[in-house]
Amino acid sequence: MSDMAHASQHRVHPSARERLEGQLARALAHVPGAWLLRLIGERPLVVDGRTLDAHLQFLLAAQRRKRRIGLTEPTPASGRARYRRETQAVAAVPTPVAAVREMVVDGDSGPLAARHYAPMVLDDAPIPLLLFLHGGGFVIGDLDTHDEQCRLLCRHGTMHVVSVAYRLAPEHPFPNAVDDACAALRWALANAQSLGADPSMVCIGGDSAGANLAAGASLALAREGRPIAAQLLLYPATDANGVFPSRTTFSAGYLLEMRDVDAFSLHYLGADQAVGDDPRASPARATDLSLSPPTMVVTAGFDVLRDEGQAFAAALRSAGVRVHEHCADGLVHGFLHLTTVVPAARQFARKIATDFSAMARTHP
Repeated sequence: MSDMAHASQHRVHPSARERLEGQLARALAHVPGAWLLRLIGERPLVVDGRTLDAHLQFLLAAQRRKRRIGLTEPTPASGRARYRRETQAVAAVPTPVAAVREMVVDGDSGPLAARHYAPMVLDDAPIPLLLFLHGGGFVIGDLDTHDEQCRLLCRHGTMHVVSVAYRLAPEHPFPNAVDDACAALRWALANAQSLGADPSMVCIGGDSAGANLAAGASLALAREGRPIAAQLLLYPATDANGVFPSRTTFSAGYLLEMRDVDAFSLHYLGADQAVGDDPRASPARATDLSLSPPTMVVTAGFDVLRDEGQAFAAALRSAGVRVHEHCADGLVHGFLHLTTVVPAARQFARKIATDFSAMARTHP
């Protein structure tokens, strides 16, 4: 097994201060948002006709009071550790599912660590399998940082979910991650039935960088004559070299900043801009999007990646793909990490899970 396949086993615990801040944030989730804005003396923030969720506005205001460093600074390793600590700090009691077990799946050059979430079922109806690829700019993130997201999808979508720890950059630059995603999807198609899922309902999905990998893998397997039932793209990164207004409008101050996007790209793709034109790096630049499976695209209103996600949904639709599109107007990139501290994020997460599950069950 590769070094990165063991990443989720490297336990990193939040500091006392981080735990306290997380507890406070969870407690404030029960306070009306309007009260929180009065507390910090701010009016609701409106951009592009969308109003930022009040709980999020409060959290972002609190974040501005702290020194903010890039998500991969000072090193990718320290960024990974900080990401684990921050996601654990806001975690509450994990969303219950029927069972969770550690496992391995096929990667492109060896086995990868994975985690299987089994849903609670009440009848013998066919159950989809979602292969999930975590976000983190191809550089940070692991099975633990996205544990609660997978639990929510499993629980509220009544789906089997297999989360995969693909290889990360800069140790394993492009195209290693997408090659792992393709290999893992082949594994999922071959093993769905043994996991208790319907082999005709194999799906793929992910958030941010993981959504990028999902879109690339589903296209690659369609070219091999192995189409899947559906794909779930959560605030996806779709075009490394694209120019979009949201990249300027939300370049700083909304959790994911353009300096992070640029750093991730440098670690994953390198300095040669031409690499970003490769459809395996930028699914939006593929010429055969019509081969894509039915797709749910979820974007966030206050996100640097909003416009490219919406443009990708439009391109899929133009290519004849069945697309379900949702925009969480008042939320930010990575809102599925905030389901314990932002009530609107949790409500939207449940909607995503139930709607995508229905989509997977009604594929042609």
